[in-house]
Amino acid sequence: MDWLIAPFEVAFVQRALWGGLLVSCVCALAGTWVVVRGMAFLGDAMAHGMLPGVAVAALLGGNLMIGAAISCAAMAAGVSLLSRSKRFAADTAIGLLFVGMLAAGVIIVSRSQSFAVDLTGFLFGDVLAVRTVDLWYLVAALAVSLVIAVFGHRAFVALTFDPRKAHTLGLHPKAAQVALVGLLTLAIVASFHVVGTLLVFGLLIAPPAAAVYWSDRIPVVMLIAALVGGFSTAAGLVVSWHAGTAAGATIAAVAVGSFFVSAILSAVRERFGKVGAASVAALAALPLVGCAPAAEPTAVEETAHGFVAGAEEMSEAQTRLVVADAASAVRVIDLLTEKVTSIDTSAPEGDRAQVSPGAGSSPSGGDQRVPTVGAVGDGRFAYLSSGASVRIVDSGGWTVDHDDHRHYYQAPVRDVGVVAAAEGGAPGAGSAPPGPGGAESAGVVGAYSDAAIASVVLDSGSTILFDRPALDGGVAGTQRRVDGIAVPYAERIVVADGSGRVEVRGRDGAAGQVQTATCPQPKGQAVTRRGVVFGCADGALVVAQREGDFVAEKIPYPAPASDRASAFTHRPGSTTLTALAGRDGVWTLDIRKKTWTRTAIVDPVAVNTAGEGSSLLVLTRDGVLHGLDPVSGTETAQLAVSSGPVEGQPVIRVDPDRAYVNDIRGRKVHEIAYNDNLRVARTFELDVAPSLMVETGL
Repeated sequence: MDWLIAPFEVAFVQRALWGGLLVSCVCALAGTWVVVRGMAFLGDAMAHGMLPGVAVAALLGGNLMIGAAISCAAMAAGVSLLSRSKRFAADTAIGLLFVGMLAAGVIIVSRSQSFAVDLTGFLFGDVLAVRTVDLWYLVAALAVSLVIAVFGHRAFVALTFDPRKAHTLGLHPKAAQVALVGLLTLAIVASFHVVGTLLVFGLLIAPPAAAVYWSDRIPVVMLIAALVGGFSTAAGLVVSWHAGTAAGATIAAVAVGSFFVSAILSAVRERFGKVGAASVAALAALPLVGCAPAAEPTAVEETAHGFVAGAEEMSEAQTRLVVADAASAVRVIDLLTEKVTSIDTSAPEGDRAQVSPGAGSSPSGGDQRVPTVGAVGDGRFAYLSSGASVRIVDSGGWTVDHDDHRHYYQAPVRDVGVVAAAEGGAPGAGSAPPGPGGAESAGVVGAYSDAAIASVVLDSGSTILFDRPALDGGVAGTQRRVDGIAVPYAERIVVADGSGRVEVRGRDGAAGQVQTATCPQPKGQAVTRRGVVFGCADGALVVAQREGDFVAEKIPYPAPASDRASAFTHRPGSTTLTALAGRDGVWTLDIRKKTWTRTAIVDPVAVNTAGEGSSLLVLTRDGVLHGLDPVSGTETAQLAVSSGPVEGQPVIRVDPDRAYVNDIRGRKVHEIAYNDNLRVARTFELDVAPSLMVETGL
């Protein structure tokens, strides 16, 4: 039965299970009355009707549950007022408000293109993203629901079967109706984060509807409904884990399936008696029996792909920004929680990371820092160059991509150490950095890694290779230097040296396959899903693996170009690359179409794009961020991200949802919704000038 237990060994699935169980109990208490009283249409309408409140709360940066509660309360009040009219039935009022509230929600969402991703979460929920604080909210909701259900039980029963008698007995049917609608509202608001506004109706209706086949006593129906909901949660999570389906939708589907199973078993029981129903149930259980382990169970993988000791697997990408000022003060910004970790680069190793509750934390002290001149990242680690040395910072967030699925991890932020970068230095973690004028300068221009190797490309044209498992363990392990640009790819190392020769070597450095295509004067590199890209004097060279072999293909410039691309930027995973093209333009390189496009713009200092068809994001020296149409080059939007001309090394980092621009002059980092006319989503105020910035966790 390892297949049944394995999903619940992961922390975020455990939280999802507890969240689903609590939601099942809350929905059982409210849903039983919905089914018994025939209030299903009202429940469905209220589940949809809270979308406007959720959308407004998201736009204003408020609490989504408060927005949902206000919207549901407005819906309930509207239904109550319109239902008093004698000109039409109550379901007409419910239908009108249902459509009106849903339309209002869609209109609000449509005002912002950046809601394209968030809307999915509103409608279908994200049970795997349930946090510990959400569980406490659900515990509180369950406690309140129990109080309402217990103290309102007699009034609810009388209201259901004989409202006039309830009035005679002094049970206040109007107050009972308000309490019942309040109970329904509480269940919907508490549940939508887990299964979404569209699927909450499944857990609210299906388990109680299945339970009424087995009992006609309200408390027993509630208990059975809670058990059915709990089973649906556990079974849905198991199916979702192994089948790769949406967890919330799968839970709701299992709940609805449980209703139909109950209906079938009830029909069999009525026709053939209890023996027939038991036989059908036994047949349904046969697949579970067949899945039982044999006497010698097969070994199973104990850890998930990419797991590192001390890490915790999460339900979503743990994106971080690592920023550093010219004096080597380092800050790590958690983009999910907005916490900032300050790394004191002058403190003893192992005592450098200090977590502050938000941007604007106090400096972590120290006056022995070496000026930082460059920064690159490989998805987890940031490599900060200070002349002849490289400092390695573990951002604590990373993604392991297995093509058909991904694993997300988080670990403590830490300073791994300093290693010598220049020839003749004394390599090793924790070694003291050479003085600014004490050795040959070696800035970093790129970092890439796989499960075994991490490579740091230097602007001198050489590369340092690190032992990646050692880095994962917090040690800058054995390194070796490669003459040329070396990038790990497909369990090999692709090297472009100063002579223009391109070779695919083994991980141990052994000579390998030399490509017939050459790359004169290599400068600039990138790794995409379609291969490794090198910037050459005559264009771009793409080295890819096809049917087990490696091939190199040149993408020449459209004409002799004096303003060649020398440094590529792109969204991780994208096959559309960008680069500066001198002082009056930017390049776009489409690996899939094998084309270069030059877009004219005056004085660009940084450029990036989210991918094919997305706008070009270009920062000009005057501190204005421009959105350019990738085909026509016309400007679609602009945003001032600096109070004056940009300083230092401004960069634009892009992920699937947002772009990040460092405002060095203002000591800020701007989070930009690039799909929403360059709207500023958030601004991180810092106590240091973010002269250098990399994004990790992707």
